[in-house]
Amino acid sequence: MENNNIAVGLDIGTTKIVAMIGRKNDYGKMEIMGIGKSKSLGVHRGVVNNITQTIQSIQQAVQDAETSSGMKISEVVVGIAGQHIRSLQHSDYITRSNSDEVINDEDIDRLCNQVHKLVMLPGEEIIHVLPQDFKVDGQAEIKEPIGMYGGRLEANFHVVVGQVSSIRNIGRCVKSAGLELAGITLEPLASANAVLSQEEKEAGVALIDIGGGTTDLAIFKDGIIRHTAVIPFGGNVITEDIKEGCSIIEKQAELLKIKFGSAWPGENKDNEIVSIPGLRGREPKEITLKNLSKIIHARVVEIIEQVYLEIKNYGHEEQKKKLIAGIVLTGGGAQLKHLKQLVEYITGMDTRIGYPNEHLAGDSDSETTSPMYATAVGLVLNSLTGKSKNQGAKMALNDELPEVEEKLESVDSEHEEKVTTNKGGKRFFDKWAEKFKEFLDNAE
Repeated sequence: MENNNIAVGLDIGTTKIVAMIGRKNDYGKMEIMGIGKSKSLGVHRGVVNNITQTIQSIQQAVQDAETSSGMKISEVVVGIAGQHIRSLQHSDYITRSNSDEVINDEDIDRLCNQVHKLVMLPGEEIIHVLPQDFKVDGQAEIKEPIGMYGGRLEANFHVVVGQVSSIRNIGRCVKSAGLELAGITLEPLASANAVLSQEEKEAGVALIDIGGGTTDLAIFKDGIIRHTAVIPFGGNVITEDIKEGCSIIEKQAELLKIKFGSAWPGENKDNEIVSIPGLRGREPKEITLKNLSKIIHARVVEIIEQVYLEIKNYGHEEQKKKLIAGIVLTGGGAQLKHLKQLVEYITGMDTRIGYPNEHLAGDSDSETTSPMYATAVGLVLNSLTGKSKNQGAKMALNDELPEVEEKLESVDSEHEEKVTTNKGGKRFFDKWAEKFKEFLDNAE
C-alpha cells in the first residue's frame, strides 16, 4: 500500500459506506481497482451516532474492497458531511519581511496557517481553508500570486467549519477499524472533483449531491469554490414519507421509490397500481403510482427549494455571480426519475445529471460511474492529486540537494541560512495532517 500511485477513499454515508481503491494510469486517468460497499448502520444525517455499528460497516466495506482488488488497505482518505458543517468568508493578510524576493509557497502557507488560528465557537474546528483570490500590495483579483514581487499579501478565504466531536468520532471509527487516517475532505468538494469539468467551474455551476441523509451543495465560479452548504435531509426523508403515507415497512418503501418512484406526478395515470405483499398473513396492499409520485414530489420540492435558497444566498441573481453552467445533480438521490425536469422547473436553471466518469479510465464499468459513487471517486482523485504533488515536491527537492550542498561549501557563512531555507518547507497540508493525527491519538 506504500505505492504513491494508489489511494483509497472511504465515503461514510448515511445509507451506505463505500471503500474504493484507485490508481493513476499512464494517461493520467484514474483506474478503479477495487470497490467495497456495506449498509451504513451507525450514521444519521452524515453524523456517527453508533460507534460500534459504524466500525463494523467500515470493516465490511474495506474487506470487500480488499477481496475485489487483491490488495491490503492500510490508510484511507475520509469524506465528511453532516448538518454540523458550516462555511464562512474571511479576509486576512501577511506583511513580508523582504519584498525584494518573489512570493513563494511558504508565504501562502503562512497566510493559510494564520487563518487556521481563527477563534471558532466552542466545540468547532476548521476543516478547510480555501483561498479564493489574492491581493498583492493593493492590486486586486490575482488568482496565482506565486512569482510576483510584493510586501503585503492579502487573500479572501472560504473557511469550512465542523464540530470537533463529530470529526473525532469519524477518526475514532477509522482507527478502530484498523486503518490509518490519511486526510479528511468535505464531501461536496470531493463530489465536485469527480463530476465537474473545468469549463463548468469557470462558467459558474452549482453541484447538488443528494445523499441518503444530507444534500450537499458546492458553488463554483471563475474556477474557484465560492459557497458550500450541507442541508440536513436527503433521500431517506422521501422513503420515510412513503412509509408513513402508504403504511408499509421501510424496505418496501425504499424499493417502491427506486423502482416506480417519480418526482413528477403528472405522468402517472390513475389506474396504475402496484400490489405490495402484506406482513405475515395479512392482505396485500394496493398503492396507486399517482399517490406515490405525489408523496415523492412534495418532499423533493422541499429539498430543492432549500438548496435554491442557498444558491440565492450566494448571490446568483447578481450579474457578476451568475451561474452560467446551471446545476449538476449527483449522489444516489439524483437517480430519481424526472428529477432533472423538476429542478429545471423550480429554479429555471439548466440542469444535468453528473456521472463521475470525467476523470475515469475508459474501461470503467457502468456500476462505478453511477452518481451514487461520485463522492468515493472524488476522494480517491483528491488523494492521488495530493500524492503526486508531494512526490513532485520531493523530486524537485532531491534534484536541488546536490546543488544546494555545492553552494553551501562555496558560500560565506552569512549566506548559509538563505541556502538552507531553499531546501523546501513541508507543505501546509502535511503539517495539518500530522497535527490532526496527534489530535486523534490524544482523543482516544
